[in-house]
Amino acid sequence: MTRTLVLGGTTEASSLARALANCGADAVFSYAGRTNAPAAQPLPTRVGGFGGVQGLVQYLQRDSISHVVDATHPFAAQMSANAVEACAQADVALCAFERPPWQAQQGDVWQKVPDLHAAVEALPQTPERVFLAIGKQNLALFTKASQHHYLLRLVDTPDAPLPLPNVTAVIARGPFTTAGDRALLSEQKIDVIIAKNAGGHGAQAKLDAARELGIPVILVDRPLVPSRVILGDLGQVMAWLGHSTRLGV
Repeated sequence: MTRTLVLGGTTEASSLARALANCGADAVFSYAGRTNAPAAQPLPTRVGGFGGVQGLVQYLQRDSISHVVDATHPFAAQMSANAVEACAQADVALCAFERPPWQAQQGDVWQKVPDLHAAVEALPQTPERVFLAIGKQNLALFTKASQHHYLLRLVDTPDAPLPLPNVTAVIARGPFTTAGDRALLSEQKIDVIIAKNAGGHGAQAKLDAARELGIPVILVDRPLVPSRVILGDLGQVMAWLGHSTRLGV
């Protein structure tokens, strides 16, 4: 019998949760707990970490999980690596439900960098207004380039002072629109954008707006994750789990 653990936090994870709920599947949804009010899901939901690889192995065995779908953010590399190792140890089937990365289009002015450290180094020495679209986990890296003014867009109001001296925070939850992001970039007089190549539609609007406005983008490549089965379509994931492809979502 199939019992599925969905490692969530993305729009893909939410679409899978709806499909599993609609077909009456035995499944659990897991949030990492990085936001204060994660979106409600139509499946039994747990919030918080597992305690590393061994904690996840114990959870998989204790809850009789047969399949894991890693639908975490493409930059949640540690969680994805832990899932690969834990599923191997527990003999549990694993696939990643992963959106493809963004590809440059005509008119894009992109500089690709391998990681956030390289993104800091790619910024100019002269002060500029930077839309730092990376979430809140790695802001301290940019104190090395504190001459810039940073615009942040966060899901939750910060519960502690931000580490950057020149910063504006906008509290908003996606998906966003090209028109809305074009207005934001114009109002904030943004000179350059730093973003992770997360892919998908919910966060693409800033790149479309940047193309229209001629704003350059420093785009951070995805981190490496150990080899696993990767599926990019909801129907493929449901078929892999052995459920009907008549999703009803």
